[in-house]
Amino acid sequence: SVGLEPKFCFLFASQLRHEPICRKVFNKKRKPFNSLKQRLQGTEILSVKKQPPPKKQPEKKSNWRQRHEDFINAIQSAKQVTKAMKEGRPLPPPPPPSVNPDYIQCPYCLRRFNEAAAERHISFCKEQATRRVFAPGQKAAKQASGKQQMTQRREPALTSAVESLLQNRAQEAAIAGKALQSVG
Repeated sequence: SVGLEPKFCFLFASQLRHEPICRKVFNKKRKPFNSLKQRLQGTEILSVKKQPPPKKQPEKKSNWRQRHEDFINAIQSAKQVTKAMKEGRPLPPPPPPSVNPDYIQCPYCLRRFNEAAAERHISFCKEQATRRVFAPGQKAAKQASGKQQMTQRREPALTSAVESLLQNRAQEAAIAGKALQSVG
């Protein structure tokens, strides 16, 4: 009763018989227990079909390089706008919008959408296009004007804050010009 570990003491004859059985038990690999097979034994169901694993969708190519270039162009154009505002020059035109290659273009309105939105939109836009009844010449002219409008650049819109800043700078320049004339 000194140690807590159990000690196995055998008679010599019993030990000779015990050792090969013990080796056999502990060296044998045990099969994994299949509870499904155990449950189905004795029932009418012979086997359960396993569902196939979900198919992996092919990964889209990463367009990080295009995004990086767009980001750099946006930063450069922002710097040009800031510099033009400091110098009091007219603002440069905004950079052209970049086209995301992952987006799908609607054949009816020429707008671009991601895959999920494109499926919904294209069916809706197709239905709307069939409802509108145009003469063949009108439809072609309308589509051509729509494309033309998309390619034309608009002048950058000045917000009220930018307009007031430009007016303040113009007034400061005028005051500085008068001060130089009176001194000189």
